[in-house]
Amino acid sequence: MTNEAQYDAGGETSRAPERPDPRARIVDASMRLAAERKFEDIAIRDICAAADVTLADFRDAFPSKGAVLARLSKRIDRAVLSHGAGELAAEAPRERLFDVLMRRLDAMAPYRAGLREIAAWLRRDPAAALAMNRVTVNSMRFMLEAAGIDSEGAAGALKLQGLALAWARVVAIWLDDSEPGLSRTMAALDRELTNGQRIVAGIDRLDRLAAPFKAIARAAMESRSRARGGLRERSPETPAADDVQTL
Repeated sequence: MTNEAQYDAGGETSRAPERPDPRARIVDASMRLAAERKFEDIAIRDICAAADVTLADFRDAFPSKGAVLARLSKRIDRAVLSHGAGELAAEAPRERLFDVLMRRLDAMAPYRAGLREIAAWLRRDPAAALAMNRVTVNSMRFMLEAAGIDSEGAAGALKLQGLALAWARVVAIWLDDSEPGLSRTMAALDRELTNGQRIVAGIDRLDRLAAPFKAIARAAMESRSRARGGLRERSPETPAADDVQTL
């Protein structure tokens, strides 16, 4: 018998089942603990004990507790994005986004008790809330992509931040929505997307109006850059060939 495998009576190799990735165990343990106590009261060593990993394992996987939450967000992103987009293709963009965000809530459901405490912790810690806002904005980028909605450029950045804030309001209602059909949550999401649609229409209109001015500004900057380049070529440190006197 080797350390890697043992053989049964039939001579076939029987391997012990592989343990989940340490990062996955750390995320799961963190959410279990968050469901039981305040997040700021949870030490990294507590997470390590609950996940059955060493401090070295944790350090290899994450730089902080906050990074564990970013990993959870990425896990939820993947669960949503794993669905094919074909079934949403016939819907209007707003309805596609509604469906994508409802899928996101479905993916978050197993962590609901822990997320309730995480939301409370973020209200108590503005610095952590700011860091998590960046994580949420990035997740919303992929939610918009899944819904086939553009999120590039300056207008896209405004859309992303607005959607992140709207999403936070929806999640706050979802965390306390005890109705099986999540009617309060769905009504809140519908309301936020309706308001957001009006705001986005205004942003897109302003972006189109500003497009010619942006082009003029870019051309002016390029012109100044070329002019500065020409001055550098004629600077005293690098004289032109005609200015050089031979001895």
